[in-house]
Amino acid sequence: MSGADPRVRAVLKLAPVIPVFTPDDIDDAVQVAQALFRGGLPVIEVTLRTPRALEAIKAMVEAVPDAVIGAGTVLDVAQMQAVKQAGGRFAVSPGATPRLYAAARDADLPYLPGVATGSELIVGLEHGLDTFKFFPAVQAGGAAMLSAWHGPFGDVRFCPTGGISAQTASQFLHMPNVLCVGGSWLTTAALMQTRDWDSVERLAREAAVLAG
Repeated sequence: MSGADPRVRAVLKLAPVIPVFTPDDIDDAVQVAQALFRGGLPVIEVTLRTPRALEAIKAMVEAVPDAVIGAGTVLDVAQMQAVKQAGGRFAVSPGATPRLYAAARDADLPYLPGVATGSELIVGLEHGLDTFKFFPAVQAGGAAMLSAWHGPFGDVRFCPTGGISAQTASQFLHMPNVLCVGGSWLTTAALMQTRDWDSVERLAREAAVLAG
């Protein structure tokens, strides 16, 4: 689409899986970023679902400067600006509004809005975007929905997120309109509780070759 921000697709093409990570502890967040990066996943979506999420983004950016750290669950204009100030490289939302589209432009932040319907997708196209988060992917129709959308929206590309596992990721990754998938299986609560960074790195290595 003319005028679309090419930076979004450039980020999504860096790896087949974007880990979706919800931080509780700043030091642990840095360890997670390092483990994922060592494992071959340079793009990390840090959800703004905990009080220290923005602080975690800042720490992760400083600790792993070659990684591409962005924010997920961006729900309002203030959060969009805060992500930019924290050093986030992109923003992701579970949905989108005209105010959020404008806020992303104002912040000059690559933006991946969530869509679950054709109408939401068309609104995004009207705002000049051509790349979207399909969320919640499994609950909203999964691979069958993306296959149906490929006809009328042939130029659009997606990062499906929500309900995807290491076992089901490949069925999405082999679709022509999917650039990558988002997944929370790399940073589960159990792994965080045990601080099992070696397993996080191993899961990242496995995820990094899923599109092969």
